[in-house]
This record gives sequence, structure tokens and C-alpha cells, in this order.
Amino acid sequence: MEKRKKHFVKATPDRPDYTTGEEKDMIFGTRAVMEAIRAGKEIESLLLQKDLQNELIQELKDTAAEHGVTYVKVPVEKLNRVTRKNHQGVVCFLSPITYASLDNIVNTAFAEGRMPLLVVLDRITDVRNFGAIARTAECMAADAIVIPGRGGARISSDAMKTSAGALNFIPVCRENNLKDTIRYLQESGIMVMACTEKAEQSIWESNLSGPVALLMGSEEDGISPEYLKLADARLKIPLQGNIASLNVSVATAVCLYEVSRQRKLQS
Repeated sequence: MEKRKKHFVKATPDRPDYTTGEEKDMIFGTRAVMEAIRAGKEIESLLLQKDLQNELIQELKDTAAEHGVTYVKVPVEKLNRVTRKNHQGVVCFLSPITYASLDNIVNTAFAEGRMPLLVVLDRITDVRNFGAIARTAECMAADAIVIPGRGGARISSDAMKTSAGALNFIPVCRENNLKDTIRYLQESGIMVMACTEKAEQSIWESNLSGPVALLMGSEEDGISPEYLKLADARLKIPLQGNIASLNVSVATAVCLYEVSRQRKLQS
């Protein structure tokens, strides 16, 4: 991926203002953000000031809806912490990657005669964990990482750095409804395996050699109960020490290596 150049642009109502340095590009101002959406820019996150209502804001909301861009309403204090400039109640972050179509990923894997291997992340908010997961997933030839439209870590320059460049190679699919996504994977013949320390079955005792999606939960709460209910199986990594669980990026690595090990035995 071509490295982004740093921009120093004077902000106007019709021209975006970009940040520089470690953070990914940021645009603020109602019209600037609206034009970025209409231009097909890959939007990582869109923040709107809570309780702000006017015709232009409504037009922005309509534009976002038309292009499938979700937004989060936040207090003005949060926007002021993001930028001290005249944001007009609107701040938008551009993604350093282009999101992939999950449908294309799954269909391509099957068409090429391969067993799909996916990593589905439920509310992984730590950008370093996300980057580490992406690095391992790419090294283990996973087909894609699936993340929710909201509630996950932003894919920033820190994530790119932590992934050691892996995010330049492994596709990332952003899905607005993980419940529907899990059902879609199952209907496509992919087993959704929920990895949780609360499970009774060990990953060593499970068959992971077929089409698999590893479902990994948040650092604090684990996998959401609604997703656990939908999973085909719940698996745990047997531990022998005093600590009850592994860091999510380490747990993902262990599971991915077990999938690889089992598939090599089957080949």
C-alpha cells in the first residue's frame, strides 16, 4: 500500500482539514465530511455532536444512510478533545485500508477449493491487540478478519504499525450486524467456533480442519451472550497456571496455530 503523504490544508466549509503524524487522516466540518462520503472515501468512523439539529446536519445524516455509513452521537466535549478547530459538530476519520466484501471472500475461498478460515472479532477495542491479531492471522494465511461496524478498535496508523504491515495484505470485512454475519457464515457451510474460557470442550478435542470462523471476544467481557448462543461450538484453551485467561491476541494466535496444525495432519 502506498504510504500516505502528510497534508497541511487550510480548512474551509468546502475543503477538508487533515491531521498529520501518527493518527490517520481526519476530516471535520459538515460539508467537508459530506463531500468525502459522496466521493466514496472509506470512512472509519463518523462522530456527530449530540443534540445538534439543523438542515445541513440532517442532509449529512441522509447522505451517510445512503452510503451505508454509520455514525455515533457524542458530547461536544469529545469533539473538542479530538480537534480544537471549528468542527461544526462533525468529525470524520478516514480508514487507511479498503474494507473487503465478506461474500466475495467466502465465495473465492470455496471457488479455489480451499477451506475458509476467518477470524471474527467481537468488540476488540485495544488497537495493539487488533494489530497483533492481524499479524498472526496473515502469517497463518487466514482469509479475512471480520469486525463490527461499531464497538471495535479503530484501524489507525498504530494498528498498521502493530500489525507489522499485515493489514496491507489480509482483508478486513466490516459488518454492521454480527448476528446476521454469523448466520450467513453458517449458511455458507462455515463452522463458527466461539473461543471462551467458559467452555468445557478443549480446542485440542475439536475438529478445526474444515471451514472455520474463530469468534473471539472483547478483552473485558468476552464474547457477547447473543453470539455465544449462535455459535456452533464453544472451545477453550486448556491452561495450567493460576491466571484464568489469555490475552485475546495470544488466544487468537493459539487457536489459529491449532487450525493450521489440524489441517496439515489432514492433508
